[in-house]
Amino acid sequence: MALLLGSAIAIGGAQMVSGQELNVEGQNRPSSFAELAEQISPAVVNITTSTTVAGRAGPQGIVPEGSPFEDFFRNLPERDNGPRRSSALGSGFIISGDGYIVTNNHVIEGADEILIEFYDREDELPAEVVGTDPNTDIALLKVELPEDETLPFVPFGDSSGDSAEVGDWVMAMGNPLGQGFSVSAGIISARNRELSGTYDDYIQTDAAINRGNSGGPLFNLDGEVIGVNTAILSPNGGSIGIGFAMSSEVVTRVVDQLQEFGETRRGWLGVNIQDVTDDLVDAIEGLEVAEGALVTNVPEGPAQEAGILSGDVILSFDGTEVGDIRELVRKVGNTAVGKAVEVIVLREGERETLSVTLGRRETAEAAIPARAQTDEEPETGETELLGLTLAELDDALREELQLGETVEGLFVTDVNEDSAAFEKGLRPGDIITEAGQQNVTAIADLTSQVDEALEEGRKSILLLVRRDGAPRFVALPVEEE
Repeated sequence: MALLLGSAIAIGGAQMVSGQELNVEGQNRPSSFAELAEQISPAVVNITTSTTVAGRAGPQGIVPEGSPFEDFFRNLPERDNGPRRSSALGSGFIISGDGYIVTNNHVIEGADEILIEFYDREDELPAEVVGTDPNTDIALLKVELPEDETLPFVPFGDSSGDSAEVGDWVMAMGNPLGQGFSVSAGIISARNRELSGTYDDYIQTDAAINRGNSGGPLFNLDGEVIGVNTAILSPNGGSIGIGFAMSSEVVTRVVDQLQEFGETRRGWLGVNIQDVTDDLVDAIEGLEVAEGALVTNVPEGPAQEAGILSGDVILSFDGTEVGDIRELVRKVGNTAVGKAVEVIVLREGERETLSVTLGRRETAEAAIPARAQTDEEPETGETELLGLTLAELDDALREELQLGETVEGLFVTDVNEDSAAFEKGLRPGDIITEAGQQNVTAIADLTSQVDEALEEGRKSILLLVRRDGAPRFVALPVEEE
């Protein structure tokens, strides 16, 4: 339907949109993809992987549990099938004449053997894994070639919005359902899609993508790779015209690092952050719109060394404004490890510029200890405020909660289900460590901050709440009692 709609628009010549005339030139619609397909096919490969799967004793799995034949099969002698080989299919594409190949990480993950089938040669070649990045589902492979032999390859193209616009034609090529080299065409349906990863930047397309297409290229009409086909949205496992390709803007950075280091090396700022929502704006002094990234915690690392504090709102990173936390995480991750960058923060109504030398995210993540958790809710003296039942932390309570000796704050023992606090997600077991960006160690501290907010005419107060060690800010409305 998308192709027919595109053709109808082109043939129609012009139509009125929002009072302006929109002209669509017929020559923008390709009459055929044959020339492009012939041009890029030699650089696309089929990938077959083999994995050893542990065997299991029979006859488990022959009949479902509860079947009337279950007793019969249970009495059969068990047999050990031993280990077996499992095969899987995927796609990839050659990015250099000396044999580097890009595919999805999930195509080759756990494989004992990887074989590459080429479009225009009869023999298959084994491939070795150069490096992988599960965060973006990208893997880089390498095949060894005879001396003086090179492979045809395809270049990466520009996947930015200036060059790859919604409505532009694209072509996918790969090994769908094991059918071999297959081409499908469509348009860019949407951009900047996020599925589940921190660094997601997917191009959505209606070009047919099915199982086996994973790791294959998404081309523009210049024969450049602007995406790596990765996933589909489907209720039945087949293509329904909603496919996703990781943008080349992300892929090229990952591939360059895998090729140079065999691993990724992303920048690390060293802060826990949350989005600035509309209800937080009124509670943060000097903030007028819901933009930026609110710092909830600053562990030991680059940000702490630079003087960034919990409660700061990061407005700008390395010369560019920060819209939300996803944008900040991607900018930091794409910045070189060891680079000194300027970070502008909003603190107590004033802007401050700090210089931060970035660390490496992978090193920091490997060093994060597991959090101690407890399911117990201790009994203690309680006070009700803002819909919360609160208790002050003392040594006995810290020991019972398995908290560090230096942890200060107010322990939430109960939350009124009819209160704003409950609606904002506060629950028993939470610990309030700050109110109005000031430390609270006693009920009186919180009461004082509530009174101050009322005197200044603010509608809400900003609380820093920790749950299982993870901090987040919550804006609670304050009311005269």
